[in-house]
Amino acid sequence: MNVRTVIPVVVLLALVAADAFGCPNCKDAVDMSDPDGLNLARGYFYSILLMLAMPFTLVGSFGCYVWREMRRQQREQSGGR
Repeated sequence: MNVRTVIPVVVLLALVAADAFGCPNCKDAVDMSDPDGLNLARGYFYSILLMLAMPFTLVGSFGCYVWREMRRQQREQSGGR
């Protein structure tokens, strides 16, 4: 990439950063500053965190299971226990 394409992209991203701050419901709920709106925004926040963490949790759990099973098979093959 050359400088002529990087600079306009950076400027464009800087101009639309406020629009990309959050989803409209979260942004409006926080702006209203009432307790119900803040609870709604907090609920959205935690549900997004859960959705982001779930793939890593599933892959990590499956990887741990495979690793333990391979280790168990190696132990049985070597005659140890």
